[in-house]
Amino acid sequence: MRSFELRKFVAPELLFGNGARHYAGRYVKNFGAKNVLLVTDEGIRKTGMIEEIGADLTESGVSFEIFSEVMPNPRAENVMQGAEIFRQAGCSALVAVGGGSVIDCAKGIGIVSSNKRPITEFEGVDKVIIPPPPLICIPTTAGSSADVSQFAIINDTQRKVKIAIISKTLVPDVALIDPETLLTLPRKLTAYTGLDVLTHAIEAYVSNASSPLTDLHALEAIRLVERNLENAVEHPRDLSLRGEMMLASLYAGLAFSNASLGAVHAMAHSLGGYLDLPHGECNALLLETVITYNYSSAPDRYNSIGEAMGCPVYTVPQEERAGMICTEIHRLRTALGVGQTLGALGVKKEVIPLLAEQAMHDVCMATNPKNPIKSEIEALYESAL
Repeated sequence: MRSFELRKFVAPELLFGNGARHYAGRYVKNFGAKNVLLVTDEGIRKTGMIEEIGADLTESGVSFEIFSEVMPNPRAENVMQGAEIFRQAGCSALVAVGGGSVIDCAKGIGIVSSNKRPITEFEGVDKVIIPPPPLICIPTTAGSSADVSQFAIINDTQRKVKIAIISKTLVPDVALIDPETLLTLPRKLTAYTGLDVLTHAIEAYVSNASSPLTDLHALEAIRLVERNLENAVEHPRDLSLRGEMMLASLYAGLAFSNASLGAVHAMAHSLGGYLDLPHGECNALLLETVITYNYSSAPDRYNSIGEAMGCPVYTVPQEERAGMICTEIHRLRTALGVGQTLGALGVKKEVIPLLAEQAMHDVCMATNPKNPIKSEIEALYESAL
């Protein structure tokens, strides 16, 4: 029988569809902001998208400063630099145009601007006391779902670890979700971010904080990834495929923002922070080994995931079902060119105890369906080498 335990569900105002990005000026004007910080990165600047959005802001009578010094896996230093520009320019709102790195950096800038403390002091759950200024997000990847989530992931370069900041104050005020922004996304990033969507959805569905509200979104995200990701990589100019993947990212984001994640993300945050690797790639290389470990704690849920991925799980004995699901995930990531191991990325066995220690303290581990000890996390890293 389905459980109806008390759960909250938070989401921003959404505008989804082709051309949604052009409404940034109207929304900023609605917030009464006269000067905004437009946060992006150099890759997005080269596409011409910032000029478009800047023109929309100007047409609405809004002035803006551009901060484009955001690195992949955004550093705490990027956040602090952006917050200083926000202060000096007298900005009162933020517009983030980019992938998860850009949006997380913009969230961090907002936190620091309102709370006047270093971003590294906000690691954990509900540590953001003063709400950040208004934030409007225009995602340019179908992966991180930072545009709808209450998460911000920042790289603490001093400790060589990614820190997770979780607070309902970090849910953006508006998400302008426009599939047209994906048309310039490179093949490799399409694959990595798409596998990130899959991991978000799977971990949200098996999370011990899941609910009927998050289950609906998680399973549909899994179905959409299975049906569309390979084709989206092969046909990057197909706007319909891009739209399906953007929808998958939205659904997965609504799921994990409210159900949280699990061991894959806890381990990926540790790994990505230490070696500065793409987040989606880290997730993809850890997903199969974590599913194998977790399966016995949530077999029915994993079986539903297998069905959503098109696996005939109920035609084989129970003990073979986890393997069937992992085989399909391995097939998918290999077809997308993500067939390597952690060892091939430079992970050495001697650093595994440190990675495991950091992963055990990640907030995402709290909602994993199975409660691991450090030696088990070490074994999971080793099995993915």
